[in-house]
Amino acid sequence: MAGGSLVPAGVAKERAEEYQGRVTPYVIIACLVAAIGGSIFGYDIGISGGVASMDEFLHRFFYTVYKNEKHAHENNYCKYNNEGLAAFTSSLYLAGLVASLLASPVTRKCGRKRSIIYGGISFLIGAAFTAGAINLAMLLLGRIMLGVGIGFGNQAVPLYLSEMAPAHLRGGLNMMFQLATTLGIFSANMINYGTNKIHPWGWRLSLGLAAAPACLMTVGGLLLPETPNSLIERGLEEKGRKVLEKIRGTPNVSAEFEDMVEASKLANSIKHPFRDILKKRNRPQLVMAIFMPMFQILTGINSILFYAPVLFRSMGFKGNASLYSSALTGAVLASSTLVSMATVDRWGRRFLLIGGGIQMITCQIIVAIILGLKFGNNKELSKGFLVLVVVVICLFVVAFGWSWGPLGWTVPSEIFPLETRSAGQSITVAVNLLFTFIIAQSFLGLLCAFKFGIFLFFAGWITIMTIFVYIFLPETKGVPIEEMILLWQKHWFWKKIVSENPEVEKNNE
Repeated sequence: MAGGSLVPAGVAKERAEEYQGRVTPYVIIACLVAAIGGSIFGYDIGISGGVASMDEFLHRFFYTVYKNEKHAHENNYCKYNNEGLAAFTSSLYLAGLVASLLASPVTRKCGRKRSIIYGGISFLIGAAFTAGAINLAMLLLGRIMLGVGIGFGNQAVPLYLSEMAPAHLRGGLNMMFQLATTLGIFSANMINYGTNKIHPWGWRLSLGLAAAPACLMTVGGLLLPETPNSLIERGLEEKGRKVLEKIRGTPNVSAEFEDMVEASKLANSIKHPFRDILKKRNRPQLVMAIFMPMFQILTGINSILFYAPVLFRSMGFKGNASLYSSALTGAVLASSTLVSMATVDRWGRRFLLIGGGIQMITCQIIVAIILGLKFGNNKELSKGFLVLVVVVICLFVVAFGWSWGPLGWTVPSEIFPLETRSAGQSITVAVNLLFTFIIAQSFLGLLCAFKFGIFLFFAGWITIMTIFVYIFLPETKGVPIEEMILLWQKHWFWKKIVSENPEVEKNNE
């Protein structure tokens, strides 16, 4: 049952069929510029592992790891296991977690573009500190500033894209964030491949070039229009309607505008969105905001992207070969995201998530079997098996790139009503960065302890998340963002929760 008094939040009725407009060059350009925010996230993911495998960097900041790396008989799975090296990677994500929660009130009260600008400036400062680091403390301080930038950017950019895009193309346009992320990863891998040949300061160039996407994000944020949803939420209804008419290419936007006005009235009546998001009527969105980003990280993708050069060197690749192999995975990831952008609004979110999950499980199991049989202490893989491992890892990355990679961000950013949207996105980003931090901090230790079993560990999680999507996630393809709340009223499981005594809950507020 949907509609009428049983709708606990959001708009009063379905008006999706009355929406008018087209995809205008204006909205495409705005989404392209905003999506650059994803490139700073991707650049850091790609740059960290490459820099962490450069001898000059290790010699200066992590000498113990440098010595272990040179020992031919060191345990292949454990030679890079070092808490300080893990902290170099993971400190950024802990800072981003805190920043994403602080970004929520800024994004709601000051607008989406203000958070994008703050994120770009913070990332610029972080790039300067890490490139000029003379000791570990300065290096980690720079990483923390980079994390603040990522926290603000990841909180605001997916919201911006979801609110600017028309409903029938929201999935594809929202995935520009993931595309920018993957291009950032690929660019970082190629830069590492080049700077690894520059001695002794190549690592400084790799870290300092993070300023490039940060500049683009900051300047882009200054030039972007604010979303109509945010303008209307802040009482600027006339300005919000003008922006809506401009991005839809028609003055006939009354139905969509009315949905936004209704949503903004409820949003402004909610003074504590983080408290409101805990109410039963928002339970399905809250569950998705927690589990979707958690599952995205538990695919194991960040472990491969963070530590690809380290992982490949552990398997026997030498010098530049490890960086080249990680650059290959970055290119594959970027290419596969294009597949998702082209199909998500035709095939739907569920099909891609379930299909990608099955492919990833298969790849993880194959890699585990190869490493379990052919790789271990004082043993390196033969050339043939090394190539096979890289091929299977690339197939794993392809599956992630057209499924959980983009959709882990897209689904949470499109399901919340306006009154809890900023808070919901903050929770999504915070959970994503929390598990990114946990995996980044623990992966080298897990690799040392589990050995080839690390891939079976992630395969188990992918199995769980695939079943979760099949049972609990309704299809959101083509549903207007301000009418998304009606979807949960029709789902076989969630309707039992969100439709249960909504008036009683409302009276208890």
